[in-house]
Amino acid sequence: MKYYLIAGEASGDLHGANLMKALKRQDAKANFRYWGGDLMEQQGGTQVKHYRDLAFMGFVEVLFNLRTILKNISICKKDIESFQPDVIIFIDYPGFNLRIAEWAKKEGFKTHYYISPQIWAWKENRIKKIKRDVDSMYVILPFEKEFYENKHDFPVHFVGHPLLDEISNREQVDPTTFKEKHGLDERPIIALLPGSRKQEISKMLEVMLSVVEDFSDYQFVIAGAPSQEADFYAPFIKKQNVHLLLNKTYDLLSVSFAALVTSGTATLETGLFKVPQVVCYKGSRISYEIAKRVINLKYISLVNLILDKEVVTELIQTDFNKKRLKKELKNILDPYQRATLFLDYYDLENKLGGKGASEKTATLIVEALK
Repeated sequence: MKYYLIAGEASGDLHGANLMKALKRQDAKANFRYWGGDLMEQQGGTQVKHYRDLAFMGFVEVLFNLRTILKNISICKKDIESFQPDVIIFIDYPGFNLRIAEWAKKEGFKTHYYISPQIWAWKENRIKKIKRDVDSMYVILPFEKEFYENKHDFPVHFVGHPLLDEISNREQVDPTTFKEKHGLDERPIIALLPGSRKQEISKMLEVMLSVVEDFSDYQFVIAGAPSQEADFYAPFIKKQNVHLLLNKTYDLLSVSFAALVTSGTATLETGLFKVPQVVCYKGSRISYEIAKRVINLKYISLVNLILDKEVVTELIQTDFNKKRLKKELKNILDPYQRATLFLDYYDLENKLGGKGASEKTATLIVEALK
């Protein structure tokens, strides 16, 4: 069968690649065409656009790039018409994907959505479009099933979180060998995860690196995003005691003592690796002021949202400054604080529904098409 997948971010590329791998096990004749990244490319098929050309963060940034976004929507529609897939699989990325879903449903294509848009956080009125335009929804967070079915009378499949598979299936990394291989010394590592988009990385690293000199007993390592080149990070690693590793985020987390993490999927990944973290976020002032008024959440990190309590500290906008960051980093280096956090992290893992998300989703999609 012919599968058309649309992922617009690094996390979508990861989950899309694993879903493609599972679909190939279910369907030996699977033919893929997709919008995604390097990981999806490794699974075969034809890439239409790389997600690095699609990702715009924040309300203002989207407005400035509106012409590009509309052009991409037009390209996508024409490409789907030409390919004539048996099913379109949308992976998160709601602003783009829901517009394509509306058109695709009218054109008679089967529409399946893997990894729900976070309409429980904002734009809850999107439920009308989802109920109208999406044939099947596969959710990965435990509270999403209740949200859709109890609150909005829309049946969905809770398949568990795909990160559980991604992390548990990895080969173990020896810390000593890792440090020697990458030119690091024996000191404990504090990982810096500043995000994947250029504008995001620039904002986050400026503050994250401001505390480096206050923690000389540790070494700081930036997790370079797969969508960025090493040259982009060069201005940020002039300080002593700061290193860069590209495309090694999971290996880095597996040997890290603590982490400073930009809000997003990375907060959950860090939690599943059992690494104490401080969650950070800083956007443009206008985007932040708009977000404050439309987002209805107690927390911004997935760790806190899933456990429904403040497990990891969140430093947002003006709270994300050198003074607060230094204080909160000291806290997560304290043995007592770390022990409490580890217990919460084990609860987090238990709530995520077990392994096999990609396989369950692939099975459901193939069965629906049959």
